[in-house]
Amino acid sequence: MSEERDVAVVLSGGSVNGVLMEIGFLRCVRESSLWPRVGWIFGTSAGALAGTLAALDRLDELERFMLALKPEETFRPNRLWRLPLLGTHEYALPETVRERFGDLEQVARELAVCDRELVVCATDVTDTSGSDDDPVDYELVYSSHSTPPAEFAQAILASAAISALVLPLRVGERIATDGSWTRNFPLAHAYSRPEVETIVAFRYIPRFPPVEATALAKLRRRLERFGRVPPVRAFIAELREAEERDRRGEPPHMVDMIRRLMRVAVMRNTVLEERSADEKDESIRELARLRAETTRLVRAHVSDPLERERAARAVDEQFAAARFPFGGDRLIPRITVRAGVGEVSLEPSFRRQKPWTQEAKQSLIERGYTLTARELDAAGFNLPEPRAAEI
Repeated sequence: MSEERDVAVVLSGGSVNGVLMEIGFLRCVRESSLWPRVGWIFGTSAGALAGTLAALDRLDELERFMLALKPEETFRPNRLWRLPLLGTHEYALPETVRERFGDLEQVARELAVCDRELVVCATDVTDTSGSDDDPVDYELVYSSHSTPPAEFAQAILASAAISALVLPLRVGERIATDGSWTRNFPLAHAYSRPEVETIVAFRYIPRFPPVEATALAKLRRRLERFGRVPPVRAFIAELREAEERDRRGEPPHMVDMIRRLMRVAVMRNTVLEERSADEKDESIRELARLRAETTRLVRAHVSDPLERERAARAVDEQFAAARFPFGGDRLIPRITVRAGVGEVSLEPSFRRQKPWTQEAKQSLIERGYTLTARELDAAGFNLPEPRAAEI
């Protein structure tokens, strides 16, 4: 890796909305003076998918892929009777990727020798109940430069396997699923790299539409013709109760309960990730200020020159020896683009998915570009004309 590569890109999860806006974000960063300096891309879920082709500088291919992508080519709804065993949806995205890009393992081989390192996060759901090993933190982190290509290809797909929809995947010796459960916004991994001098991050702010119970009502109406059969009659009663819970704003079924819990986990760990980075930066600044002010006071109030220098050195030594958790860290300039969908949203639905129009996709890409352009411009990174239209 060349010495001038000192910028890390961080991409959060965000489903199809996130990928599209991250395309706009990455397009904008690519047009800036930051792009030749990018040496690392850290991504979770949607960020892992977007980061895969971004690391190889194949953003145009990624954009064409997303503009052609249909809802059923990502997560295809299962029949209602299959839900208890196979989840609500079939994970169709791996097959779609193979059809459009070929073997993802070959892409991982290209990433292994690419100047830009891609790091993806997944959640570990391996059954360790019978193990005496040390407790795990349930986060799996894979690097394109150190993970075998076959395993890394699976890690990318596992990171994007939305747990509320599909079952997890095997990645090497682990069982892995959507990385958003543990680290939706992998800022900390960028901070941990000593070579990183600047961070440019995209944080998707999700809007979670309510799960409609219309599928349950439709199923109930179909079954009512068989209502004299005792087991069917009991099932109809359960469906009516589920519909009533939905009307009260309660989870109509366990799938919706899992979805709500996932929303809590994703939003909570994202907020904590950014808050931790902000508080660490503030602590480093405050510690530097306190050190300088203490040294100034010593020099101002100790009259004897020899004693003054001795006291000043002692203060410096004490600060240097202090074991703060952030004591060895340094301030890293960070540009963060925080973006929600606005009026356009292509979130996958529980059963019936509305078509994804070209206009909606282009709108999300341009929104990501425009919001990024504003942040880069504010940070002093000028972009070539013409600029994206204002949103």
